[in-house]
Amino acid sequence: MASHSDQDKPARPDEAARHVYGPRALSAVLPALLRPAFRGRTAATAQVLADWAGIVGPAFAPLTVPQRLSSGTLTIACSGPMAMELQHAAPALMERVNAHLGRVAVTRLRFVQAAPPRPQPPPAAPRLAADAARTAVAGLKPGELRDALERLGQAVLARDRR
Repeated sequence: MASHSDQDKPARPDEAARHVYGPRALSAVLPALLRPAFRGRTAATAQVLADWAGIVGPAFAPLTVPQRLSSGTLTIACSGPMAMELQHAAPALMERVNAHLGRVAVTRLRFVQAAPPRPQPPPAAPRLAADAARTAVAGLKPGELRDALERLGQAVLARDRR
């Protein structure tokens, strides 16, 4: 007669049922995914990189790229002529970055010359609300319900595009 001993039991009750490729906690997966992206960067640097456009605004964001935040010095890549303009705006830029981070993390700005980043291609022209709504209800039988849903779709899509 075979008896089950304590050695045959899994360490945790759910361990036996969990497959190696089954669902995993997001906290177990994220570090491995983010490590290469933020290698050698502090949390403050990562936050500045991620939120750069919101920090400096539309005037400077397309012309500059933050590269590194180390020992209180934020290194920003920009074209040569842009560096002079940024020098004049440096106190305001440092204030905005520090306010965004919630502490004084930047005490000096350093500018390095680099080619300006390529502009993002414009998004595809959105379809008109009427066309989109008409396409959405195309599979329904003609009648009052279809007409009402088409009008509702037009109103919702028109409001979203304002």
